[in-house]
Amino acid sequence: MAGKKTSSLDRVLGRLDTLDSVNLANLVQRLARERGLFEEIFNTLQEGVLVISSNGAIEYANAAAHRLIGLGSNELTGQVLWRLIPGLRPSLGSSLEDESSGAGSVLPVLAREFELTYPETRTVRLYMVPFRGEGKTDVRRFAVILSDVTKDKLTTEQRIEDERNSSILLLAAGVAHELGNPLNSLTIHLQLIERKLKKLKASKDAESLSESVEICRNEVQRLDGIISHFLEAIRPRPPDLAETNLSDFLAEVLSFQHRELADRGIVVEAETPHELPPVMADRNQIKQVFFNLTKNAMEAMQPGGKMRIRSRADDDFVFLLFGDTGAGIKHEDMMRLFQPYHTTKPGGHGLGLMIVQRIMREHGGQVGVESKEGVGTVVTLQFPRKDRRVRMLQS
Repeated sequence: MAGKKTSSLDRVLGRLDTLDSVNLANLVQRLARERGLFEEIFNTLQEGVLVISSNGAIEYANAAAHRLIGLGSNELTGQVLWRLIPGLRPSLGSSLEDESSGAGSVLPVLAREFELTYPETRTVRLYMVPFRGEGKTDVRRFAVILSDVTKDKLTTEQRIEDERNSSILLLAAGVAHELGNPLNSLTIHLQLIERKLKKLKASKDAESLSESVEICRNEVQRLDGIISHFLEAIRPRPPDLAETNLSDFLAEVLSFQHRELADRGIVVEAETPHELPPVMADRNQIKQVFFNLTKNAMEAMQPGGKMRIRSRADDDFVFLLFGDTGAGIKHEDMMRLFQPYHTTKPGGHGLGLMIVQRIMREHGGQVGVESKEGVGTVVTLQFPRKDRRVRMLQS
């Protein structure tokens, strides 16, 4: 069996105990030069690069990471990332599995945006992926990439507008095609109803008539969903903010989707106490966010899947976590989740998560996605508490 290819340095390290003082000194100098080279390479990057342990302790940070987080070279190493950036701790294990099933061993891939206020206010995009060294006993770690997307965020609406204008004809054609099938179906079944009504003399046809009416109702709902997504994408409205209890909105959405969840065999576990701190939100837009996320979760799972919804709050934010036991998201798709028209679902329009992100931004909130193939996905919504929003406006 062919052995693993090794470098000259590997071979030298394999004979470390046989080196004399001169060769050992040469080896130390060589390692120092190679370390310096890699340090220089990483420090030339515009993106922040971190290596953290599974509990969030920072083991390495390049110059860009120090600059983005606002701490000097002697202040960042050893810090716990979750404490520097509250709300960033991965939630996948605790959201999808019981504690008794070893959820702590689940290391998800995470992609999200968050806001930093020191040393200046800016928006940072984070991509975090677990890795482990070649040895079986090596401790698992996270590689973290930080990108300053403040300028991108400021121009997002203009970019979406430009993309919308350039592709509006194609999108309109797609919508027209989607509308064609349900309209044809409606036309056929309405004709059947009309004929039956003309011939109806007794109640024996009532059951058949009821089935036709139900088909029409389902097609109307489908048509309404397509139109809603289309209008929401091309004509976004500023949110009409009012004091809101998120638990109430969530309960309404789950009640509306109860039949579809039951038909798909999806179990829902919602742990959202009614006494969540109030937030300022637009009722219809936040219900659209919840509908999009629960719809995505349903479509990602097979019958028997489980959707868990949990909530928590700290001094500044209210968090809602939507977890599913679906197939998860591939690594190569994570960085494109919020791009307009990007979809991995047959027949998908690629606007759902883009709409979710835009609505959350306009509410002063954030959305994060964690996923592990074969385990599932967790989407975290972060809303500023009402009292924090008041403090921000006053400042």
